[in-house]
Amino acid sequence: MYVYINGQYAKKEEVVISPFDHGFLYGLGVFETFRIYNGHPFLLDDHLKRLNAGMKMLNIDAAFNRKEVIKIINELLAKNGYTHAYIRFNVSAGNGEIGLQTESYSEPNILMFSKPLPPLNGMTEKKAVILEIKRNTPEGGERLKSHHYLNNVLAKREIGSAPDMEGIFLTQDGFLSEGIVSNVFWYNDGILFTPAIETGILNGITRRFVIALAREAGLTVREGFYKQEEAENAEEMFLTNSIQEIVPVTRFFGTDYPGREGNIVKILYKYYEAHRETLWSRTQLGGPAND
Repeated sequence: MYVYINGQYAKKEEVVISPFDHGFLYGLGVFETFRIYNGHPFLLDDHLKRLNAGMKMLNIDAAFNRKEVIKIINELLAKNGYTHAYIRFNVSAGNGEIGLQTESYSEPNILMFSKPLPPLNGMTEKKAVILEIKRNTPEGGERLKSHHYLNNVLAKREIGSAPDMEGIFLTQDGFLSEGIVSNVFWYNDGILFTPAIETGILNGITRRFVIALAREAGLTVREGFYKQEEAENAEEMFLTNSIQEIVPVTRFFGTDYPGREGNIVKILYKYYEAHRETLWSRTQLGGPAND
């Protein structure tokens, strides 16, 4: 497998990063993961916008645009022979002296790697459980998609490696927040609910896109602070992330749901499927509510 690193393409066994990189020493780095559908990087503009914002917060002096990143992606896909793929685009602060640095990082380490994914054939389903470990608060004003992943790692160890299971975090105050690698939605009585950003969750790219899709479909969407019981009483429940898309939940804390047979997930997935080989941003759906 070929990997992109700092302007070069190398076999994964040849990639080297200094142990003095502050991404390694202090966790100063951000990343994005997204899917390639038949050669198209779905919602790339949204991912780059979040990546650039994260780098700014970490004082990493870099920014990326669609044109330059597409060039990297296309070359990487060609070298690996992939058409449908997983992409991880990682920016770590770069080398520095030992000790916490207040100056900006002007030479970050830029890494992109891919792995092949089969074309999707419908939705996969999962069961969801409440985690004992609570969601930690963001390190700054909002949660970044950063190298700080211990909370998620400990949560994954809690539930084990079963691929059909997702753990759901509660906040310290007992409100639903998000999954280990997903955002959470449920539908009840004509309204689609999801925890608010203020609960400390990652504002997922697919989360934002699904909210936009739901509004396009005429659904009312509410973001707020919700207790576990409110999701338990829902008609449908599902998870979202950029690799797994929309993942219907079949069971949550003793409650059974229709899973992929649910009417709402069917509607949203149909819209999602129709756009995933063409859209660069959710804003292309149109309408001020989706900005």
